[in-house]
Amino acid sequence: MRNPGNTATPESVDSHRRILLIGLDGVRWDIAAEPEVGSTLQKLADEGSWHSMQMEVPTISAPGWASILTGSTHEQHGLRDNTCVGGRTWSRPDFLSQAFYQDQSTRTFAAAGWPVLVDPSGLGPIIHPRIEQQYAGLHRVIVRDGETYGYERTDAEITDFTLAAIHGGSFDVGFTYCCSVDDAGHVYGLTGDEYRDAIRSVDQHVERLVDAVTKRATERGEDWLVVVTTDHGHIDEGGHGGSSERERESWVVAWSPAGDLPAWPSQIEPHRLASHILAERKS
Repeated sequence: MRNPGNTATPESVDSHRRILLIGLDGVRWDIAAEPEVGSTLQKLADEGSWHSMQMEVPTISAPGWASILTGSTHEQHGLRDNTCVGGRTWSRPDFLSQAFYQDQSTRTFAAAGWPVLVDPSGLGPIIHPRIEQQYAGLHRVIVRDGETYGYERTDAEITDFTLAAIHGGSFDVGFTYCCSVDDAGHVYGLTGDEYRDAIRSVDQHVERLVDAVTKRATERGEDWLVVVTTDHGHIDEGGHGGSSERERESWVVAWSPAGDLPAWPSQIEPHRLASHILAERKS
């Protein structure tokens, strides 16, 4: 059951910092930073903070996102490829689950069009379904299937669901994910317009999310932190999984409407990002 029970989680009074982690699969920063490509991403980096991150090998999405989301090394979570065979993610709670376990009034939200991340009937999920909390209205999971219906379509749907959740004040810690850029990299490579157009499209999704967060912060006086990251790079011809610098390169952008930025190191290890985010929740 993907959306059980009460999905209209009521607003609550929460003095802690609210956090939105935006995952953009396979976005190379050098291309996103080109003029008129990732304009919103560049603006967030300029106004906030930009951090480099070097991914472990293999530079494949399931292991990469598992490290980022659970705070685990490849050896700890056991994922080696996107089949998730041999993985131990059930014993490695994701950062949303960790936030809830730290404070069981915390309302969490996850939305993704790649089933491995969120679909309990699929190969994962890396993000724990926590069915009891879903029934209680404390955790909401949005599942879409970009592999079947196309990531351009599902990215737009996932963004709309996330916008509704932000406008409704229905979560304290959330994760939303887009995959169409990585898809374009695999199909077309990175040297032409297709990859850049995919970044432009996702960049517009990010802009809408940031505008919604800014509105909540301004009108409701809420303290927000937005974190944007990617799970790997690409070789110019398109593709990843190996140990080249281009495949291992990743990045993190942290931004707050109030300009209150975390004091994170210039280079972040992938398995340290979750703990950095959770520390901001406590502050």
